[in-house]
Amino acid sequence: MKTEVEENATAKAQAIFRLLLHDYHPRDFAVSLWDGTECPAETGPPRFTLFIRHPGFLRRMLARGGNDLPICEAFIFGDLDVEGDFEAAISLGNYLINRKWPVTTVMRIGGNLLSIRRANRLWRKSQHAAKLAGELHSIERDRKAVTFHYDVSNEFYALWLDQRMVYSCAYFETADASLDAAQERKLDYICSKLRLRPGERLLDIGCGWGGLITHAARKYGVQALGITLSENQANLTNERIVRAGLQDRCQVDLVDYRELKGSDRFDKIVSVGMIEHVGERMLPLYFQRAWHLLRPGGVFLNHGIANRSMDPRPKGPDFTRKYVFPDGEFVPVNNTLRHAEDAGFEVRDVESLREHYTLTLRHWAERLELKRAEALRLVDDSVYRVWRLFLHGSAYAFSAGLLNLYQVLLLKPIDGQSGLPLTRADWYRP
Repeated sequence: MKTEVEENATAKAQAIFRLLLHDYHPRDFAVSLWDGTECPAETGPPRFTLFIRHPGFLRRMLARGGNDLPICEAFIFGDLDVEGDFEAAISLGNYLINRKWPVTTVMRIGGNLLSIRRANRLWRKSQHAAKLAGELHSIERDRKAVTFHYDVSNEFYALWLDQRMVYSCAYFETADASLDAAQERKLDYICSKLRLRPGERLLDIGCGWGGLITHAARKYGVQALGITLSENQANLTNERIVRAGLQDRCQVDLVDYRELKGSDRFDKIVSVGMIEHVGERMLPLYFQRAWHLLRPGGVFLNHGIANRSMDPRPKGPDFTRKYVFPDGEFVPVNNTLRHAEDAGFEVRDVESLREHYTLTLRHWAERLELKRAEALRLVDDSVYRVWRLFLHGSAYAFSAGLLNLYQVLLLKPIDGQSGLPLTRADWYRP
């Protein structure tokens, strides 16, 4: 039997939710409170149900606006659960984080909140939160940031990536294509955009687990060098190269792009999903290094996530930078192109693959959830929750247009001559 204090807390929590969701429609979800009280959906069966496991969640959620950490950490540590359509729940969370309520509503929420007891326990701290020191985007700090991300283990990523472990946006011919087919199609699409030829030297900056360099060496006959800051990636990729008998045509080095010698020249350069780790203030150097490493007449394909120019820069740590990609930065594509042009590159093509990344992330999230039991043998529950939240949250961000994914083809011309065909027809040939 509930006490009067407990009944009062439940009533106040329901009042808070009514105030928070007064303008949110359709209210097609349910809320289940810590004492079992149900707040049903207004329209038929709920798309999802939020389970509030502890009254302290409300205090943390409302502690500071405009930051996703309170809600995200509530999910990571189990004080908030989601059952059903996770992306729809992310949409609700985005609304609650960014909604600006009238002063009268804020005062009424605050009055109800004062009647709900504070959490009588300390909030647990995740061992998976990034704690980096040193100069931002120095080689040593970037190495630690990358190590933090990939030290979750090769086995964990292998659970939900495709068979090649390509950790970037796939390219879908149809929405129902398999992830493996879409990733192979993406690799071919990149190689076609680069117009790779046998014997050419290819540099892959941030090569991941080597899916692109091994594909390019095997199918297009290039000499490929991949570089990464992840020891886990380098070791596994070099093992795979040996097993495939490609050691005479490709290799992976554990080195930062800033450490490559200027005397090394490549016919083509590619960077897939690495620019997000560079940082905007380092973009001039990033493109200058690519310019000096590329032979005249060569092309550089840069593939990366961008945010919108209209969006404010995040203040303080957010979920992604604290738990997933420490020091990661999304830069609007117009800023990226300006830095590329300042380095001397000619912009030849810009293509958005936003919808493709939505599909890719949904595949990843579904595969991770299907392998939950295996994942929990490799990582603890809070880490599993971090990745479930990250993959679904990213799928929502791309679906809603909050983030975009661009492939940019850059040329280093020779006396104004591009050497490129008049059309892109060869990109789309089987």
